[in-house]
Amino acid sequence: MRLLVVSDSHGSKEELVELSEKYQSAVDAMIHCGDSELSADDPALSSYLIVRGNCDMDARFPDDLVEEIEGHSIMVTHGHHYGIKMSLMKLRYRAEEVGAQCVFFGHSHTLGAELNNGILFLNPGSILLPRGRSERTYALVETQEQGIKVTFLTHDHVVLDELTQIFKV
Repeated sequence: MRLLVVSDSHGSKEELVELSEKYQSAVDAMIHCGDSELSADDPALSSYLIVRGNCDMDARFPDDLVEEIEGHSIMVTHGHHYGIKMSLMKLRYRAEEVGAQCVFFGHSHTLGAELNNGILFLNPGSILLPRGRSERTYALVETQEQGIKVTFLTHDHVVLDELTQIFKV
């Protein structure tokens, strides 16, 4: 499995289109964790599995998605309904309820990845308005023999090597 995960693009289409052109044929799915601030039928989103963020006005976006991708159960949410700025506890409970192996979320604009109770939690940061770092970021998630590899990249596709991790699941 190879996935591209992006979040919090806040009205900017250029980055989303560029990521689609670069990765669409190289990944199993492209995921947007909300706050696109675009309409559900905007062509810039046509390649993405996407959820509704707190800044998204289009009610056609779901609040959460649970998808089976290459044999892995993936949950996607923006995170604001789960209080992710305080704790991942509510999100972990929901992930356990739906049987998710990986949970992708945004909202805080702060990148990070951790394994919690056997579930990978990943926030790709923001492709437009990062917090905690100066780089605008997205993530690639790949299954390997050693586990799940998470690579964070800048909007201009530079790998942030110091943040690359392999999680044993």
